[in-house]
Amino acid sequence: MGLLLFLMLSGAAFAADTMPPDAEQQLARDIYKEMIEVKSGFTTGTTTPIAQSVAARFKAAGFAASDIFVGGPAPNKANVVVRYRGTGARKPILLLAHIDVVEAKREDWTVDPFVFLEKGGYFYGRGTADDKAQAAVWVATLLRFKREGYRPDRDLILALTADEEGGGPLNGVDWLLQKHRDLIESEYALNEGARGMLVNGKRVEHHIGLAEKQFLNLRLEVRNKGGHSARPVADNAIYHLAGALHRLSTFGFDFQLTDITREYFRQSAKSESGAVAADLTRVAEGDAAAMKRVAAQSPPLNAMMRTTCVATQLEGGHATNALPQLAAANINCRLLPDDNVDRVIAELKKVIADDQIAISITTYEGASPASPLRADIMKAFNRITDTMWPGVITVPTMAVGGSDGRYLRLAGIPTYGVQGFFQDRDDVRAHGRDERMLVRSFYEGQTFLYEFVKALSH
Repeated sequence: MGLLLFLMLSGAAFAADTMPPDAEQQLARDIYKEMIEVKSGFTTGTTTPIAQSVAARFKAAGFAASDIFVGGPAPNKANVVVRYRGTGARKPILLLAHIDVVEAKREDWTVDPFVFLEKGGYFYGRGTADDKAQAAVWVATLLRFKREGYRPDRDLILALTADEEGGGPLNGVDWLLQKHRDLIESEYALNEGARGMLVNGKRVEHHIGLAEKQFLNLRLEVRNKGGHSARPVADNAIYHLAGALHRLSTFGFDFQLTDITREYFRQSAKSESGAVAADLTRVAEGDAAAMKRVAAQSPPLNAMMRTTCVATQLEGGHATNALPQLAAANINCRLLPDDNVDRVIAELKKVIADDQIAISITTYEGASPASPLRADIMKAFNRITDTMWPGVITVPTMAVGGSDGRYLRLAGIPTYGVQGFFQDRDDVRAHGRDERMLVRSFYEGQTFLYEFVKALSH
């Protein structure tokens, strides 16, 4: 059955308001606040207090100690895994979220990033969008199921993990797969990696993530003998690097669509009008001129259509009165799922066109397969979306960033980006200053995820 037909599947609507009962809202808010106010930055913070607090909540709610696991590769990098027992008629669903965050400095923000603040219809704080909202909602959802006596036809496994933002040897999902795979073995996982889209305050699209780009860091490095700054020469390491970065800034890789991104543009065209809608439709048909126009107007859509490489860090010089002996830059690349690292590096060497610049790989996380579009998941996703937000279009998408879904997909556990939180298309603050989440979107996402998990587990 084709992708478009899957997207058209729908069923009878459930009778529910978009907002949870007051007591459920308060519980989710309390958990959310507690998580936000733990400094769980990748390099300077710790996830352990969050993992321990979540474990204590489930223990107090009557979960067996054998169904609660807290552990990790380092004392400050704890993960928590909780199993909600079902009948076992079907394989478990894994409910995943990460509880570490990108670093945030008080001087960079207009508010304290680690004080949970509700102001002007928003919740502010580092992690409010990425990814503690989903973590808090997953906890609140399983606690609600417990109070209601809900008996699913499969186990529901909650995993809140460390070091998604930094990856590497302390990544919680990778560690669990290697050391305790039995704890998270499941038919598929629900994770971050998609969102609802607001345009001028109106809900227009609800995305479901099926794939993500590859993560690659390259180091551009120039070394020479240097010398005294009073006797400058043209052969300057910084100048070589600057020229390379300028050439990179004006370069773009070729456009290339996948089945998922082609359908993304086809569906997204329905929420636009006029020339924009026409161009999105032409993009889905492979029109190169339309791709160029759309890419120029929208960085997110540009990233959806091609591999990208961008300078993110600089290093150079050793004294203010000396010619530099070293100049270097980190280049962060996000490759399309089917792209090849060797091809990308070869292309960059042509663009840079300077034999003095060495290119080396510092980080490459590898590619992961796209998750298959399942009829049961799409039926539930469409039905609940249609009921909560009539007229909102369901759109399959590929995440242009990365997530822990990569580890799971490589391990044979299909992973779907499903959240139910709507954010302004033009004001995405994850990883940036004054990160925030709409209050109503948080609670509506709570309702959506509660209903979605129930629909998939009975």
